[in-house]
Amino acid sequence: MLKIENLHAAVADKPILKGLSLAINAGEIHAIMGPNGAGKSTLSYVLGGRPGYEVTEGSATFDGQDLLGMDPHERAAAGLFLGFQYPVEIPGVSNVQFLRESLNAQRKARGQEPLSGGEFLKVAREKAALLRMDMDMLKRPVNVGFSGGEKKRNEMVQMGILDPRLAILDETDSGLDIDALRTVGDGINTIMRHPDKAVLLITHYQRLLDYVQPDFVHVLAGGRIVKSGGPELALELEREGYAEIAA
Repeated sequence: MLKIENLHAAVADKPILKGLSLAINAGEIHAIMGPNGAGKSTLSYVLGGRPGYEVTEGSATFDGQDLLGMDPHERAAAGLFLGFQYPVEIPGVSNVQFLRESLNAQRKARGQEPLSGGEFLKVAREKAALLRMDMDMLKRPVNVGFSGGEKKRNEMVQMGILDPRLAILDETDSGLDIDALRTVGDGINTIMRHPDKAVLLITHYQRLLDYVQPDFVHVLAGGRIVKSGGPELALELEREGYAEIAA
């Protein structure tokens, strides 16, 4: 599904990714861990198409298509979802309005008919219920006045409504208490654990992986993946830290 080969990327002419390679197949959940400044968020932004992140070498394909040659909205329409470490607030725009416009824009790009207001609300209620989010929250401006946990839960509702094939989640566990972490983990499993979908989880800590068990864990250090393994690798990192592996 996702194939990254020898990816190099820079921000403001500063090299961050330095030859990263990774392959994710449909039905798999991969976790990337690593120290601060290793390039984890840069990887997510490059794959999502955020401006200011320059790819200087290498390639990334999604379902055989040149991912790096697509605009961000084309990547979304192709089935890629990027969950942010710090979800932004959008004053004056209700969640319902934002999500309906987003979903129908993607449906149009895929040659599908747009959902009516009633059809969309039915989908929104189902996905909000999965994440234990009150529908009144969806009537509020996007993330305005939300706690950190509410923002992440709201983002999972967005993911459920947009129903991507590949979710790249950048430190989704950041700022979550135990209850919210469990809810978000349940949401990821319910929405994305499917033979036709895949997840790339970027995290500092093993705790999210208690709820979303990955098939593979990778250590990113110095702009490249330096070690890969199964779920036991995350436990090893939790005990021993990154110093020896990232050296």
